[in-house]
Formats: sequence, structure tokens, C-alpha cells
Amino acid sequence: MKDTYKTITKASEEVLFKDRNSKFFGYAFPVKNEEEANLYLEELKSKHHKARHWCYAWQTGKEEQDIYYRANDDGEPSNSAGMPIYGQIQSFEVTNVLIVVVRYFGGVKLGVGGLINAYKTAAQMALENSNIVERTIDEVFEVSFDYPEMNIVMRLIKEYNLNIVEQKLELDCKIYLSVRKKEAEAIFDKFNTTYKVGIKRVDS
Repeated sequence: MKDTYKTITKASEEVLFKDRNSKFFGYAFPVKNEEEANLYLEELKSKHHKARHWCYAWQTGKEEQDIYYRANDDGEPSNSAGMPIYGQIQSFEVTNVLIVVVRYFGGVKLGVGGLINAYKTAAQMALENSNIVERTIDEVFEVSFDYPEMNIVMRLIKEYNLNIVEQKLELDCKIYLSVRKKEAEAIFDKFNTTYKVGIKRVDS
């Protein structure tokens, strides 16, 4: 079971690719959803308000069934900008990422082949200039119990080196655990078979 994914930790530094007086500025941003992607796009449109095109591609989702992406040519010939940018997202095997390439037209038409190369290269440079990390896909569990069971719960957490996300120790106790996906079933069973301890999955 694959339970890791690659993403970037922060926005990349601006990169620049030039071809026959056209300038292509490349940027990479970490995003969790389309709304975040749109905010970064608006920022760049404001920053580069004299540019001709703001072409982009983004992808979100950590597992195959959750992958969602969009590619936009923003007025360039069909499939000459957005898909070459998206191709670099696939090539670098990253997700939860937005890549934008801003073009200033230099007066010389590059042709479809030239555009594909320029947008692909600027996207590649942006990702090469990013801090790419591998992260685990985790599930979050809510473990509920009363105070007398505190010791046994904490012993299990320590024994399996589990990550506590949050604790609510009130009239009764709730502890939220983040567990790596491939270990999740075994950990669920361990708590589920412990006397007077409840466990359930929650959305992470």
C-alpha cells in the first residue's frame, strides 16, 4: 500500500525563462484546494498586471481516487501552456501544488512548439527551485475513555509511538491520534479490543 505523497513546503522563488524577447515568469505554490489556487492567481495578476497571459495548472489530493486537477491556457493556443505545465507536476510526482507561468509577449510569435517548450521549461524551473518533501498519508482516530483507563491508553500510545493531535480531558477523555495509513487498521484493532476504550475514525 502506497501511503506517501510528495508536495512542496512553501512558495518557490520567482524564476525567469526567456525566448525571442518573450519573458516567462514561473512560480510554484503549495495549495490544498481550488480556492487557495485562485487567491495566488489573483495576487500574480495584480503583480503582473501588464502581462499578456497567466497560464497555470494545479493538482490536489493525496491518493489516486482523490486527485483533482485543472490546467488553463489563458488565451494561448489549445494545450500549448496549461497541459505542458501540468506535465511537470506529473513528472515531479508532486500534489497539492499550483504552478503559474506569467508571459510577457516580446513581439515575436513562438509557434505552438515554442510555447510548449517555454511553458514546460518555466514550470520545470519553478519546481526545481522548490523544496519538495515526501509526507505520509495519515488517518485520524478519536480515542474516548474515562480517567481510570488513562494509563492503559497512554501506554499504548507510547508503545506504538503514536502522534497525539489533540487532547480533550474533561468529564471524560478524548485523545485524537494521527496514524500512518498502512498501520491504521492494526492500531484501530488494538484500541477497539481494549476494555472500556472506544475508537472511531474522524476526517483529517
